[in-house]
Formats: sequence, structure tokens, C-alpha cells
Amino acid sequence: MKHVATALNILKEHQLYAKRSKCSFAQTEVEYLGHIISDQGVMADPKKVEGMMGWPRPTTVKQLKGFLGLTGYYRKFVKGYGSIAKPLTVLLKKDGFLWNEEAEEAFQRLKLAMTNTLVLALPNFTKPFIVETDACYGGVGAVLMQDRRPLAYLS
Repeated sequence: MKHVATALNILKEHQLYAKRSKCSFAQTEVEYLGHIISDQGVMADPKKVEGMMGWPRPTTVKQLKGFLGLTGYYRKFVKGYGSIAKPLTVLLKKDGFLWNEEAEEAFQRLKLAMTNTLVLALPNFTKPFIVETDACYGGVGAVLMQDRRPLAYLS
């Protein structure tokens, strides 16, 4: 309860107001910008993942951009996202949209990867961070970790 009082006092000090009907207190998890945040960490909203799973095969660049935009928003949850998505991003080049077996495989692999996302740990700024990196001719990858738990992936 002390945290609620502190938060309300800070709002009051800055002449900001919170509408009671739009506030939630004593929640074990909260949805925020397509993420579920809990004491366990952060995960992709299952409703968004369901939308990715139901995404039909793109037949235009615009549709592919939509799919890559949605999955790209959650790329921090997927180890090797860039490598998985690369055959699809190649199709975005001018006059390069030619759906083939490689594109279909990448599309299905990316959808599958989105269903296997991890719960990412929340950062504790009093503890050290570890960044592990990897690089090859086709790209780079990294994971930001703390206490051997991933906070985010980069590729």
C-alpha cells in the first residue's frame, strides 16, 4: 500500500490526476503495449502471438511488411530472429517479391519461433549485466542477460 501512496503523491506534486475507473491495484500481471508484465518477467501478449499464427501467407510486399512489422516488434523474444527472417526481408527489395520454397520455410519457421518465445527477465539495475555476442558473414547476434536469464535478444 505504501507504493500506491507514494505514486499518488508524486502525481499530486506534479498536478497530474488518475481517474479511479482507469486504475488497477494489486494486480499480479498487467498488459502493456502488447506485452504481459508480471513478477516473472515480460512476455509477448498471447493474443498477438495468436494473430501471428493465423497470418495468411503474404501475396504482396505490403502484406509481408505487415507480418514482418508485427513479428519484428517482438524480435527481442526470439533468438536468431534476423537469421530466420532474412529470406523474407530479401523479398522486400524492389522487384524482388517472388514467393518460393525458401520464403515459405522462413515464414513457417518465424511463426513457430514466435510461439516459442521465452519470458524475459526484468532488469535489476543494482546487478551487473552480461552481453554475449556472436557474428558471422550474414549478421550479428547478441543476448543481454542478468543472473543467467535473458533480458533481450538482438539479431
